[in-house]
Amino acid sequence: MTASLAQLQQTLADARTEISKVIIGHQTVVDHCLIAIFTRHHVLVEGVPGVGKTLLVRTLAQVLGTEFGRIQFTPDLMPADITGTSVFNLKQNEFHLVKGPVFTNFLLADEINRAPAKTQAALLQAMQERQVSIDNTTHALPSSFTVFATQNPQEYEGTYPLPEAQKDRFMFKLNVGYPSREEELSLATRLLGTNAPESVLERRELRAVLSPEQIASLQQSLALLTVREELVRYAVDIVRATREHESVLIGAGPRACMALILASRARAALEGRDFVSPDDVRALAEPVLGHRLVLRPEYEIEGLSVTELVSRVLEKVAVPR
Repeated sequence: MTASLAQLQQTLADARTEISKVIIGHQTVVDHCLIAIFTRHHVLVEGVPGVGKTLLVRTLAQVLGTEFGRIQFTPDLMPADITGTSVFNLKQNEFHLVKGPVFTNFLLADEINRAPAKTQAALLQAMQERQVSIDNTTHALPSSFTVFATQNPQEYEGTYPLPEAQKDRFMFKLNVGYPSREEELSLATRLLGTNAPESVLERRELRAVLSPEQIASLQQSLALLTVREELVRYAVDIVRATREHESVLIGAGPRACMALILASRARAALEGRDFVSPDDVRALAEPVLGHRLVLRPEYEIEGLSVTELVSRVLEKVAVPR
């Protein structure tokens, strides 16, 4: 049974409230993670160590009442360490499947760019099809399966850049920066008491606002939001404009267009509206498109940023009224 739009909006509001008990600041990042979850997409989170990337995913899993799995990516990690493998049972004289950590609802791929491309690619099928092939047998993953991959900035030593096919499967690339002075002061103060973020998680003080089964119902309720035809054309024109811009070597593909439309619809629900506006599309253009664009070398040398590029693209596309 599909939940109502009011139920979806109330659940999103409750989730925001519970998450704020642990995560200080980073409200935009939290909102984008909720958007990805309810549109059945994945998130790539980038930031220096210690800004709360892992804590954010653990908190999301607890608040949304789902299972949580974690993989620490290292240079010697093998694909079977992620998906699992078949082990021969001598007593039963048959092979037995030992499931890997990918068999969960929320998977944290921690420091994904510390593993080479061969290991990173073990997640491709799971992210796209929500199933895993092991020894010529396909195994289904939960319908709410979501990957949250964290990575250190590329200039860090011992990192491998993610292949374009891998990056394209993430709806968003989110940058988690340092907190403001007020936020960091609040965090430091809380650490001295019993309300420290980690303590709140350990004491299970967070309320689970729904279950995995309810997530599927709420995901379907997004279809109740109104998306005008001109806004669909607007999103398509933005994505196509990235392929024609003089500074872009490789533009965004059709998957980016679908992600932008779905994300805009979820953002409208998060804001308490039953319709999508051009502001929703514009606000999500940079996190949806930024990691999918490859700049021409001469523009990279000039220091053109992806954020600036997306702004230039948006200026070239007429906003519908």
